[in-house]
Amino acid sequence: MIAVREQPAVNPVAAAFPWLLPTNRRGLLKIGSLSLAGAAMPGLFRAPSAQAATVSGPPPAANGKARSVIFLWMGGGVTHIDSFDPKPEAPEEIRGTLSPIATSLPGVQFSEACPQLAKIAHKIALVRSYSHDSNDHLLSQAYTLSGRKVPMSQIQTEPNIGSVVSHLHGPRNLLPGYIATYGWTRPGPPPYNMFVGGWLGEQHAPFCVGREPEVLDFALTSGRERNPNPHVEDDLKPRSLELLEGLDHARLSNRADLRATLDGALRRIEQKSPAGGIDGNYDNAFRLLSSHDVRRAFDLALETDANRAEYGRTKIGGRCLMACRLVEAGARFVMVDYGYDGLYGNLWDNHNVPLQNFPHISEMAKRPYHVAGIDRAFAALINDLEQRGLLDSTLVVFLTEFGRTPKINKDGGRDHWGAAGSIFFAGGGTRVGQVVGATDRQGAYPTTRAYGPADIAATIYQFLHIPTEHLLHDQHNRPHFVLPEGEPIGPVV
Repeated sequence: MIAVREQPAVNPVAAAFPWLLPTNRRGLLKIGSLSLAGAAMPGLFRAPSAQAATVSGPPPAANGKARSVIFLWMGGGVTHIDSFDPKPEAPEEIRGTLSPIATSLPGVQFSEACPQLAKIAHKIALVRSYSHDSNDHLLSQAYTLSGRKVPMSQIQTEPNIGSVVSHLHGPRNLLPGYIATYGWTRPGPPPYNMFVGGWLGEQHAPFCVGREPEVLDFALTSGRERNPNPHVEDDLKPRSLELLEGLDHARLSNRADLRATLDGALRRIEQKSPAGGIDGNYDNAFRLLSSHDVRRAFDLALETDANRAEYGRTKIGGRCLMACRLVEAGARFVMVDYGYDGLYGNLWDNHNVPLQNFPHISEMAKRPYHVAGIDRAFAALINDLEQRGLLDSTLVVFLTEFGRTPKINKDGGRDHWGAAGSIFFAGGGTRVGQVVGATDRQGAYPTTRAYGPADIAATIYQFLHIPTEHLLHDQHNRPHFVLPEGEPIGPVV
């Protein structure tokens, strides 16, 4: 079943001058010069522009059942055969050595590396026919993070889905509209930052809570152990929330009168800046820094030892728990970022070339920082949201740019495979307890309708009641649809 798209609201420009606009979204985007705007300087709390509102009407209200989104972003290409789509009848060079296990859904099996998610399979909607036509990391990540298919020259110009949400609805409870935990993983080499506001401006790039590593290019890290310690936790407390030494909250509030002086200086700079992108509004920044509730939301030490252990005392466990706390505090869109790491290397890009120093993919999947790690953390997240009464209002989406090759290569790894992969949805009104789509006996190609990154993005927007036909405007006031292509996944919404 395919969801029927509602008719878009009448655009005032189209109503007054119907001959100026084409009849479909793709046509509009082809009119004139639509080269994308350069990124503005960061301004975390800037509201949507009044100019955009006068052309397209006010942003649609966030009145869907999903009030928040947790976007589980596993950049690098998670193996689907060794996780959610095992092929036990295939030869060993395809299925590997992992055994299939039963799930809470009759007749549905996961890999043995996913015992916790197998127990709660009835709480998710698994999509096994995730597919698109690219095997390139950068092109596929740009496509998946934005829902927009672009050439190499535009991989950093399209706004992330979280950036669109931030632009339309802004911060809530003093929390930025788009937050990333960890926020520093980079595909490469050389490393590319794919977490961008694009033509919406860098003020809509994610607020990253992790500490920027000394080396952003994972390929340059050397001496990686073959079996590194999985029980390593991040320091996820944002530096921007740390008061300077000796600067307590009382002194901070007294310093608020410096805002006028700083604001005037920056506005003078802004007048001389062709980008006009410096945001002089410090009020929310001061409130964020001094808010007791916000600071508590970022403090994992307030969680019980038992709950932290449930997620796993790992990097991915801590990041998922942080996402849960932030949503509980009111965050709209939180991306859990886990893919490229100085300790573990490129976690999901398991070619198993000598530089990676990885074991066979079947053994790698069982490690607590690999498939087994996300299994534990994701299951704990879904259960924890449910226990806190947040699951019905929080859409959880697990996404990666593509799956891995059905045939295990000579080094015991799997290579890039855009043709097939597995992702899932949970919470937020999702129709859970089902598997959508299927792949062939080798896990190579969908045998049912395929769903690509644009469809995933359209599904997220549907849950948030954001019409994909809504017009956004870049920094040069050029129009762009929220999403030019893609349809919501009918069985899921």
